[in-house]
Amino acid sequence: MKKFFLSLLPFIFGTAICILIVILFASRPSESLRILFTGNFTSTYYFGSMLNTASFLMIAGAGAAFSIRGGNMNLGGEGQVYLGGFIAGLVLSSSWTVPPFIQFCTALLLCVASGIVAASVSALLKEMRNAEVLLTSFLLSAALIPIIDSLITAINGKSGQNLLALPYINEGFCMKAILPPSSLNMSFFIAVFICIILALILEKTSSGRKIAIWGKAPLFAQYSGYSSKANSFFSLAVSGGLHALTGFFAVCGTYFTCHKGFYAGMGWNALSTALIAQSNPLLVIPVSLALAWLYTSADRIGLTQGFAFDISAILQGFILFAISVPVVISSVKKSGGKK
Repeated sequence: MKKFFLSLLPFIFGTAICILIVILFASRPSESLRILFTGNFTSTYYFGSMLNTASFLMIAGAGAAFSIRGGNMNLGGEGQVYLGGFIAGLVLSSSWTVPPFIQFCTALLLCVASGIVAASVSALLKEMRNAEVLLTSFLLSAALIPIIDSLITAINGKSGQNLLALPYINEGFCMKAILPPSSLNMSFFIAVFICIILALILEKTSSGRKIAIWGKAPLFAQYSGYSSKANSFFSLAVSGGLHALTGFFAVCGTYFTCHKGFYAGMGWNALSTALIAQSNPLLVIPVSLALAWLYTSADRIGLTQGFAFDISAILQGFILFAISVPVVISSVKKSGGKK
């Protein structure tokens, strides 16, 4: 429990930075601070938007937590979210001569499969070439994003349509809002369910316990005869599939199209969520709600107070920085001890 409270320091730090920015740059600091702490709970739109943002953080954050628990840091979340959203937008905006249910399920399966394949490449490189998952997943994501951008431009360029987004998905595939006018939909409850299921897998199943051992004591896991390949492919496949599923729900429930840049921040925010939650899928739920509150409040302040910069992006950077500092210090101490 002490470790969890220490892991909350980045969130506390981010909140303090947000307060400092408001005091220094807001035209009406007192009103901005009121919006920061209570604004999301006085508006149906912003409260629903906060929960909707939390659903993205929960799904992708649970995926990031699962791979970290197995000792594999998946930094390819941005590209995997974008890939899932692209496939969802492409399939669900097409005219098929099959029942809508079949088309929807096909899009969902292809979406999740694409994330699994993208993440499994890193697992393959790790097992065949001993390449670092942290590096290969990031590089693959960095390569995927401009490729998808180009595909969106190429697909719409021939028809003279908007070059920044795919056509809107068919209306029948749009997830219904349960707290209008916000975009909150059933994906929020699906996200909570996913976090609970992953927690049960890690804590109550033999495979889950083996994954946790690989993350905590890889040498012990190796000497115990646990399969490194099974751990790498399973943990990264789940992570990639859930990131892609996040993109699917973003397209079907919030944006209703795949447009360039919709993924921005989702992967890194999910990683922050997983690290603050100490790779515990159950703790991902409250951490997601807390970060969603902070980011949504910051966006509202930036919109109403006319800030010339993106507060949320600044907060994301500061929170990631605060998370990385203890890791760097620990690494330096270990290297110093070896000398």
